[in-house]
Amino acid sequence: MSDHLSYYKKHLETYKSEGQRLYKQMTALSMLRLSVFLVTGFGIYFTFQYWQIAVVIAIVGIAAFVYLLSKYTDIKSQRNFNKALAEINEAEIKIASGDFHERDKGLQFQDPGHFYSLDIDLFGRGSFFQFINRTTINEGSQKLADALKANNIEAITLRQEAIKELNSKPQWRQYYSATSSLVEVETPAKSIISWLQGYQSFLPKVMRWLPIIFVICSIVIFGLTVLSFITPEIIGYWLLLGLGITGAYIKKTNVLSSNTDRVKDTFRQYALLLDLIENETFTSELLQQKQQQIQLDTEKASHIFKRLSKSLDALDNRNNIIGAIFANGLFLSDIKNGYNIEKWIEQYANKVADWFEIVSFFDAYNSLGNFAFNHPDFIFPEIQEKGAVINAGSLGHPLLDKNKRVDSDLIIENEQFFIVTGANMAGKSTFLRTVSLHIVMANVGLPICAKTSTYSPVKLITSMRTTDSLADDSSYFFSELTRLKYIVDAIQQEPYFIILDEILKGTNSTDKAIGSRKFVEKLVASNATGIIATHDLSLCEIEQELEDVKNYYFDAEIINDELHFDYKLKVGVCQNMNASFLLKKMNIV
Repeated sequence: MSDHLSYYKKHLETYKSEGQRLYKQMTALSMLRLSVFLVTGFGIYFTFQYWQIAVVIAIVGIAAFVYLLSKYTDIKSQRNFNKALAEINEAEIKIASGDFHERDKGLQFQDPGHFYSLDIDLFGRGSFFQFINRTTINEGSQKLADALKANNIEAITLRQEAIKELNSKPQWRQYYSATSSLVEVETPAKSIISWLQGYQSFLPKVMRWLPIIFVICSIVIFGLTVLSFITPEIIGYWLLLGLGITGAYIKKTNVLSSNTDRVKDTFRQYALLLDLIENETFTSELLQQKQQQIQLDTEKASHIFKRLSKSLDALDNRNNIIGAIFANGLFLSDIKNGYNIEKWIEQYANKVADWFEIVSFFDAYNSLGNFAFNHPDFIFPEIQEKGAVINAGSLGHPLLDKNKRVDSDLIIENEQFFIVTGANMAGKSTFLRTVSLHIVMANVGLPICAKTSTYSPVKLITSMRTTDSLADDSSYFFSELTRLKYIVDAIQQEPYFIILDEILKGTNSTDKAIGSRKFVEKLVASNATGIIATHDLSLCEIEQELEDVKNYYFDAEIINDELHFDYKLKVGVCQNMNASFLLKKMNIV
């Protein structure tokens, strides 16, 4: 059994057992709480004529009930946390068996105009994103998708080191994901940041001190009333004064309360996640940089978020009408809480975007670290500035079953161009996507599906899955030409690794052969590096004319009237085609 599966199975049982233990405690506390309630009620009933004893019983009973309720809440939170951890490990076991097609497909990130995302099944059902994604917040999903689409060849080794370190911290990663998953967030971070940065305060600076003075006066008035120095009616007039002061700002306070009600869960969640980031020890440079971005000289970011979260919860208590009347009339609570929130916004609004970005960064990179943890047999490519673009031994597609997958060795030098021929279903398209994913994964900093790999970083651009568009009134052929023009323009700006699959399919065979030949010749003349798969054997003649062009093929054999594939990349030109055989075999002709 693989180490990662052993880890998941062991921890699944651990968290399940802990969850069951905590559930038993919750049940016991519920029964005890009910007993305290009943005992207190009967105690008050039987000692009602001795009011001093009844008051003591009531105070003790209420105190015990509140304590048990608090204890119950804490244990319930621990149980939910362990339940979330168990679900994470259970999901990993399920995904390892190949069952992941019901997870988020990431279709919202699909972009037909992107360099490669549509062609290599980066998003969609059965996609690489669906397989790798473990993010728990929308911003983390966006960050992960952006990383996969970035085509970024800078600082790859920094990303590799960060992913290696997160790979070594499975418990921390799971704690982070479980903590995040326990809070449902309604408002996107982008909307929150926009609201905070555009917020206009409405409470004057005097409101910093007025609630404190008002509370002191309320206490004095109560004391004087108890001592019979003033009449109780004064309390009523004082209450009305407090409500009048609060009422002057009631409309704007209601607007503030409405906005904060939608973001309070987000801030509670982010406070917990920032706390996890702050208290972890990181050694890789990139993770340390991110950790330092949330550190302030005076106070931790998690404490700053918790302080705001408390003010937001306090303002939310105004929804209790009776409590709000006395709290505002005697203590100006709306003004106090509103002022605290406004001062927080004034002080930290421009810093929130950085904190949110760090939380989403770790959410995304946890998925990358998790992928590395799940594939200990994958290797991190050795990054080099010169040499072959890709020199990989036993290169395979990361989503294929390793027990059935056929791997290939690949060495492609800078400014070389491979022409790959082969029979239908022999493995050409899978090979193109395998090479594409090698480049994408290596650029992200991920380990790749190979036994050995040295890699000279290069950006990827593809044309493999062109479609027509009724909405844009464009034919298939025009769409393909547009894509090829896009590639030509791109390689004039900087080097790309080009992958093409059967270009110019939208025209007749003669025209296609001539056009394809001229296009490949243009790419080679532009010192491009890449691979083109084709059924047009005449295209292979270019190898005789241009030194940088090499022919490879995937073969098919008919043995005992059955079609057999070995899915091995071979040097040369394919001689066996199978379309006619398949038509006859399937009784089509």
